[in-house]
This record gives sequence, C-alpha cells and structure tokens, in this order.
Amino acid sequence: MAKILVADDHVSLSISVSDWLKSAEHQVDMAHSADEARSMIESFQYDLILLDWEFPDGAGLDIITSFRQSGGLTPILMLTGKTAIEDKEKGLDAGADDYVTKPFHLKELGARIRALLRRPPVVAAEELKLGELVLNTSTRKVFLAGQEVKLQPMETTVLEFFMRNPGQPFSPETIIQRVWESSTEVSLHAVYSCVKRLRQKLAQPGKEPMMRTLRGSGYELVAN
Repeated sequence: MAKILVADDHVSLSISVSDWLKSAEHQVDMAHSADEARSMIESFQYDLILLDWEFPDGAGLDIITSFRQSGGLTPILMLTGKTAIEDKEKGLDAGADDYVTKPFHLKELGARIRALLRRPPVVAAEELKLGELVLNTSTRKVFLAGQEVKLQPMETTVLEFFMRNPGQPFSPETIIQRVWESSTEVSLHAVYSCVKRLRQKLAQPGKEPMMRTLRGSGYELVAN
C-alpha cells in the first residue's frame, strides 16, 4: 500500500483515479488547486504524487520546482494534455519522474505508477523531531524522552501535521481541511477530542504541555 496524492483540478478525473487507486488498496488524498496541492505536499509525506500540469491558480511545474529545491524526494508523475516533446522535456527537467498524456487509460496509468513505486526509495529523513519528541514516519511510532507513546492512527496523523508545522497555530477548521480526507465527514468535536488526547499523552510531569490551546487561534505544538 502506498500513500498517494492526486492533484488535478478536474474533479471527475480525480475521483475516478482516486477510486481506482483505493480499489488497489492505496491510501489516497486529493487536491483540486495549486494552493491546496502545495499545502498538502508541505504537510504530509507521500509515496507518490500525481500532479496536473496546469491549475487555474498556478502551474504544476512551479510546484515541482519549489518542491525539488526544498529537498523533496517523492516521485512525481505529471498528468498533462500537452503532447509536444518540448513540453514533456520541460516537465522532466523541472523534476518530474514520468508523465502520462490526457486522455489516458487507467491501465497505462497503473503501469507507470507501479514502475515508480518499484524504484528503490531515495534515502530520506524518516524521523521528525521536536525537542524530546520523535515521530518515525515509516513505522508511525512516537517516542517522548525515549519512551514510546501509544497513539491511535488519527492521533499520529494529527501529530505529524503539527510536527511539520511547529509553533504555528491552527484552528480546528483548518486542521480538518489539512488533515482529514476531503470526502470524510468530521465534526469539530472530533478535533477537540483528538487534540485533548494528544495533550494528555504528551504530558510530562513538571513541564509545560507541548500541545497548547491559544484563545481565539486554535492549537499549536511547541518544544517543552
């Protein structure tokens, strides 16, 4: 199973590709704008990114360029309606690993996805660290001061989001938009409960809580 981002402003195409990938037991997120794609790429670790060439609010090439310049290593498969070899060359030179031309057959897309996922993974940091807090993004295990902290899967996902954005406040509404899949119906109470459990599980005697509530702003995660 791989965690894959499908970033395309054609909603029906995104849903079709997403459903097909989920049927193959992959975990899939979707983004329908350049801003949303950037936000999700910055917030989460993906095994593969399917990226549209052009969005109404920006270019896929710009997203690739900034991602690679910042050290991003995730394989990127471009979805493009452009057929000129010069355009394809631009995409590959920007940092894309492969491309498929629209319209495409899901079997072709699947073959290219499998080829990219078979590539040996590039050595990359597998741990996120904030003070004495460590999250291994491969094993999904969390340690605080050397002791493992048992978290539920969604608690780990929310913690990863905060550890990738330390010291930044996020409202419950923003957390829902950035962490949960867009197709998932989730209440604000679910966010409150998840953050409360995280605060309790990360509590250390005699120290200020790492997960803090900011009146009027939401929550932030800081090193204690």
